Amino acid sequence: MGAEETPASLAGQVTNKDPAVGLQAVVALRRLLEELERVHVDNARDQGWSWQSIATSLNVSRQSVHEKHASRRKAEGKET
Repeated sequence: MGAEETPASLAGQVTNKDPAVGLQAVVALRRLLEELERVHVDNARDQGWSWQSIATSLNVSRQSVHEKHASRRKAEGKET
């Protein structure tokens, strides 16, 4: 996310009438959301949360959150 792409500025861009601007903002917001999820999943796991607790908090299945994050965490040496 660049300096001009703060969450507040992105929120303003999603209502822009120009589809190119609005869609670009959607892409940037998706990237931001993925990064936020990664950071907070890592934080929760580092604090001992179970995959089920994380899944419940994210309103997804345990399997989906585990599939999305466990292999990345293993590759980073954060999971055994």
